[in-house]
Amino acid sequence: MNEIGQNTKFLIVGLGLMGGSYAEALSSKGFTVNAITKDQESVDYALKRGIINEGSVKIDPKLIKEADIIIFALYPHVLIEWITEHQNLIKPNTLLTDVTGVKRAVVPKIQSILRDDLEFIGSHPMAGRESYGIQNADSSIFKSANFIVTPTEKNTPEAIEICKKLGEILGFARISELSIDDHDKMIGFLSQLTHCIAISLMTCNTNDDLVKYTGDSFRDLIRIAKINDVMWPELFLLNKEYLTKEIDMFINELEKIKTYLDTDDGKSLQKMMKLSTERKIRFDQNNLK
Repeated sequence: MNEIGQNTKFLIVGLGLMGGSYAEALSSKGFTVNAITKDQESVDYALKRGIINEGSVKIDPKLIKEADIIIFALYPHVLIEWITEHQNLIKPNTLLTDVTGVKRAVVPKIQSILRDDLEFIGSHPMAGRESYGIQNADSSIFKSANFIVTPTEKNTPEAIEICKKLGEILGFARISELSIDDHDKMIGFLSQLTHCIAISLMTCNTNDDLVKYTGDSFRDLIRIAKINDVMWPELFLLNKEYLTKEIDMFINELEKIKTYLDTDDGKSLQKMMKLSTERKIRFDQNNLK
């Protein structure tokens, strides 16, 4: 496949929050979008909203063979199993990509088992919500978000450009390229550590009356604490090498604050807070570019 045109047909495998949001974005641009997912309720919902043309809860050879681009919105282990079992149904020269939050444990495995006339390139939409399921799908979550393409040496320049074009069509604000290793390092900090912090905030205090007293700062920090307890443990474990390093780094910073408190070291606390403010200002400035 050389480019995305108006006749390009998409197949989305997995109609949850992200698969549904992809379907909404692509169908709104006039593309043919079909879907395969595990439950009929999701298919019916997508058909009723008009964000897919056809859908199935079974492995439908017709829908698979018609696709020019297949987007997998599945848990990592399910994605690998699906391609292992059903790649024989995919037509030659089809491009495959994903939305998976880890890459080192997924991309090389898929590329090592994939037929020579197919190509898989990793991508990661850095967008989401604290709620999941197709009922919460909304393509507007892409508007201010980042889209990361994670090619390897097995990917062609054409596939990389098509994947970046996909990010543009979906409406992402920024599109970047990272190796699978750099991606997982970055995600360990930006996504997984932040979820660990939110989880810890909700599990370290059993006071059911917190809602009566809290302000916006606590609400901001726990927004992502209502978490998919099937998907996230798998993502954490698949990236534990990098995630544990980020946790150690974070604990080290908390230990500094505790030490400054224990020693009444207000100057060091002030210095740390000034550094935090400076870095937040730079972050906000870069976010506007």
